[in-house]
Amino acid sequence: MAQNQRRFNVTNHQIPIPTLHQSTTNTTGTDTGTSTRASKTASSSDLSILTRFHAGYFRISLALCSQALLWKTLAEPTTDARALSSIVRTIPSFAFILLWSIALLTLLLLCLLYLVRCFLRFRSVRAELAHHVGMNYLFAPWISFLMLLQATPFLQPDNRLYRILWCAFSVPIVVLDVKIYGQWFTQGKRFLSMVANPTSQITVIGNLVGAHVAAQMGWKESAVCMFSLGITHYLVLFVTLYQRFLGSDSLPAMLRPVFFLFIAAPSTASLAWDSISSSFDTGCKMLFFLSLFLFASLVSRPALFKRSMRRFSVAWWAYSFPLTILALAATEYAQDVKGVIPNVLMLVLSVLSVVVTLALMVFTALKTNDILPHDDPFVCYNIARGTST
Repeated sequence: MAQNQRRFNVTNHQIPIPTLHQSTTNTTGTDTGTSTRASKTASSSDLSILTRFHAGYFRISLALCSQALLWKTLAEPTTDARALSSIVRTIPSFAFILLWSIALLTLLLLCLLYLVRCFLRFRSVRAELAHHVGMNYLFAPWISFLMLLQATPFLQPDNRLYRILWCAFSVPIVVLDVKIYGQWFTQGKRFLSMVANPTSQITVIGNLVGAHVAAQMGWKESAVCMFSLGITHYLVLFVTLYQRFLGSDSLPAMLRPVFFLFIAAPSTASLAWDSISSSFDTGCKMLFFLSLFLFASLVSRPALFKRSMRRFSVAWWAYSFPLTILALAATEYAQDVKGVIPNVLMLVLSVLSVVVTLALMVFTALKTNDILPHDDPFVCYNIARGTST
């Protein structure tokens, strides 16, 4: 048993991954056997797509939905976007609606694929729930829906439907909180010191985004509740990740881009507290400056991401969402601190997030063969779980 576990260690990139669409040996040599084998191959090929698809693909929806929110924020009349006025004011409103619609359609498509996967590949979904990285991305679709709700041009925060949708998207986050946070301090193999990795911050971001939206609706008690859950676990998680306990260093090189989530968590906390306190006060600025420091620390170490950049993968989409959230925080900072430097900072970060997102869209369109690789760490883990059960 121990040998099997070592063989299928997700950090080992030389794992022999059996493809699900391999043809079987034809022992009869008849035409009937050949046609049967061909039909089985086609069916297995279709199902193999569902096997290789996983919650990590919601990185794409996180990036697109956060972009829609960024451009809505920059286009608002209350935003003093002097550094971006010549660009934002010339873009027609239809462009923002189109971006929001693309983000919504992408999110719905990913949700539909994952729902079909739950019915046809439930064993893979169950294995993903036990994966120290995969389980964190179960927060991603609900975070995406909440950001789309903020960015919607069709509803206002005081609308009844708006509040119903917030409840529908926030309840799953709280349910996942109970499951994952409970595991962190009650189950030996799931102790935070054993499973902590940069993607664990998505669990925190989910609560902070929910608090941000609740505060904009005027539900201050709900906002404070979710903010307290998020910021408390963020502090514990941040210290744990800094300590680098034995067992927590289990992130494959392919997933190194998720280190940028270090930027997203404090930036989201800054935005959430800004909505709760109705001002970008000292606490918001402290969190924003922490985000800037972590951003500088990551971009000054390109060697950390060298192996993950050798071949395109969906993990590259992990760059876009944190940069966009940092740009949103910079926008709020520029509204409070008037001056050239805050506006230039907002300009640079906003343009950078847009360029990165556009580049990722181009790469995704050109590298379609690499979107569902057979050597994805999630696929390796699912196969390992399937063979051990």
